[in-house]
Amino acid sequence: MKTKTIALIALILVCFFSCSHEKIVELPLTTHADYGPFSMGFSGVRVYSSDDNNPWKNAFPKISKFPEGLTDMKHGYIETNICQSVYQDYLLGNITKDLYELSLNSLNLDTLNLSKTPVKTKIAFACGKDSQGIFKLVVDANNNLDLSDDNLFTPIKVNALDRAKEDSLAQVYAVKVSLETYIHNKIVPVSVRLFTYSFNNDLFMYNFLQHSTTQFKGEQIAVCSGYSSDFSFNDLQVALLKDLKNGEKLKRESIYNKNEYIEIKDEVYKILGVNTNKNVLIIKKTDQIFSTQIGYKSYPFQGEEFTTGSTISLENLKGKYVLLDFWAEWCSPCIKEFPALKELYAKTDRAKFEIIGIIGASSFNGTKELIGKHELTWPQILSDKIVNNYGITGYPSTFIIDTEGTIIAKDLRGEELEAKILSLVNE
Repeated sequence: MKTKTIALIALILVCFFSCSHEKIVELPLTTHADYGPFSMGFSGVRVYSSDDNNPWKNAFPKISKFPEGLTDMKHGYIETNICQSVYQDYLLGNITKDLYELSLNSLNLDTLNLSKTPVKTKIAFACGKDSQGIFKLVVDANNNLDLSDDNLFTPIKVNALDRAKEDSLAQVYAVKVSLETYIHNKIVPVSVRLFTYSFNNDLFMYNFLQHSTTQFKGEQIAVCSGYSSDFSFNDLQVALLKDLKNGEKLKRESIYNKNEYIEIKDEVYKILGVNTNKNVLIIKKTDQIFSTQIGYKSYPFQGEEFTTGSTISLENLKGKYVLLDFWAEWCSPCIKEFPALKELYAKTDRAKFEIIGIIGASSFNGTKELIGKHELTWPQILSDKIVNNYGITGYPSTFIIDTEGTIIAKDLRGEELEAKILSLVNE
């Protein structure tokens, strides 16, 4: 009898874990050297500062030689995988433990899939004006930290960037650069095409001509990492390509982000992310749906109010319209929104409307200083856990939640945000 009982328990456990595992689907990705169905986007570069208080100072590449003939020269690096870079900079002693732990939470690093051996994830650059006052740029295309053996060039101007021809322009003006990636537990050299454009004859922005695709249940799926500006897929975008004509670009409402839901063949899957080591998109079949998408129930959360220590939960706010305002201490656009939010808060009834500030990637002291300086009176929660659960990769991010906990609008700011809130509470 005892043997039969043990066998039955073992069978139940096998079935449980098998069924649980079957809900997780890993889809192999194929990389393409173009933007595909995604519109072009850009990221900013990291510019070196001699400020001793800069916590990232030691993480900058040590350039051995600079180009000659440039004045007003600046230098720094282009990031290709922020997750791998932060991890290895910590292991190399380039950043402090406190800064690493802050980044660990905000980036939601999976260190088990990152390399302990340094990987070439940064591309050094220098820029300045030539003898005729023309803005010039040089990037470390061969990744040897010697900028004297690379070609100076003029990035395309922003006013010359025809969005209707962005793909062909990028193919013409892109520069081939060498770097490394960590895949299947091996460091692999790769060559990618880097596209740059200048916007004020002082600095430039960039992206990489790259997107990925996969297939599932006969559906073609496209995947992009933050408009092709980083290979960590920390800012993940996913889309189904059905009914999309060749050469046509996706509309924003057709693009899904990490932790959102996508419907494939009448079944709902949650987008868990991309495992860059395995090079797979991970989705999970689900029945219970909380999402950051409009029309879905917002993720429930509970946190400690920053100033008073009282408990705040989304469940206890039902019956009111709620604005979730995700911000960070270093985000200047977030801080610029404070006066408008204060004015909106003063105009509305607390019985009908509440603002909850949720702060991520920020220090306790920095948060305390800003709340006091700007006299923020609505509840604030300092929580990378909530930020990660909502899949926030950029600040500010906002969500308007109705009286039943459903998201009805997102990423509204300024006058548009105020008009929406006032129309709701004055119904």
